[in-house]
Amino acid sequence: MQEKTLCIIKPDAYRAGNVGAILAQIEENQFRIVALKLIRMDKEKASGFYAVHREKPFFGDLIRFMTSDAAVAMILEREGAIVALRKILGATDSAKASQGTIRHRFGTSVEKNAVHGSDSPESAAFEIRYLFPDVQFPPS
Repeated sequence: MQEKTLCIIKPDAYRAGNVGAILAQIEENQFRIVALKLIRMDKEKASGFYAVHREKPFFGDLIRFMTSDAAVAMILEREGAIVALRKILGATDSAKASQGTIRHRFGTSVEKNAVHGSDSPESAAFEIRYLFPDVQFPPS
């Protein structure tokens, strides 16, 4: 079954000029890009997007990082998209990510790990609506 997920190329990867290489790796793994846009989150937008982490000690640093520069948000689609994307992204900590994964190739730390990917159907639905409120999909 075709599934949609959200992916963000974070400010560190954008700043380093890695957007094209990351998009290529995503497409090489049979993802179809359904929507894509350059975004610049302000504090309010980033805080709402990452609200699930509000009580965690790293929340303030995460918001500062995500508002530090532009990022690229996209809706991706393929069979089993959420699990498949998480596999090619690699572990959250870039130092622990498997060789060849996006975070291993382009991330530098737990925080500056190049990409975000939805971790469940529920988070994908929320994140897609949050960043792409005007995108309409035909009924499945």
